[in-house]
Amino acid sequence: MAQPSAQSPRRLMALQLLLWHSILWAGQEAAPLVSVTSLPPPLPLPRSFLLKSLEQVRKIQAGNSVLLEKLTKCLSQLHRGLFLYQGLLQALAGISPELAPTLDTLQLDVANFATTIWQQMENLGVAPTAQPTQGTMPTFTSAFQRRAGGVLATSHLQRFLETAHCALNHLVQP
Repeated sequence: MAQPSAQSPRRLMALQLLLWHSILWAGQEAAPLVSVTSLPPPLPLPRSFLLKSLEQVRKIQAGNSVLLEKLTKCLSQLHRGLFLYQGLLQALAGISPELAPTLDTLQLDVANFATTIWQQMENLGVAPTAQPTQGTMPTFTSAFQRRAGGVLATSHLQRFLETAHCALNHLVQP
């Protein structure tokens, strides 16, 4: 039996984000492509039907607005957190020769995930006008500090990703 890779949870989260994106855009694709001018003249509909339909449209629009607001907040927090961890992982450069390939892979994965989140925010039209700037990151002057910093940064990154996974799963729930 194959062992799950360490990238599986990250890939699952990325797939969930892509799923959300496709769900949000599926509603736009469902709109009819027929021009209004080619439709036959409307039949008279009962006023009560029109009022109920209008109310349902307003409820759906309100629900979509709330969902988009939650999704925007979630994606913004996720991107800011990933951006922070990018800086922390960069500060760990030189942790040890045997861990360098793993650290490089982790840095690349976090950077790719942050980029994907940013692109999704841009696609939804909710990205801030400028990407965040990196604040002051710690400097590790000894091998012990780099190793201790590595343990702390990766354990906090793990918890951050678990929390992000739960938040994204919550958004998927009806």
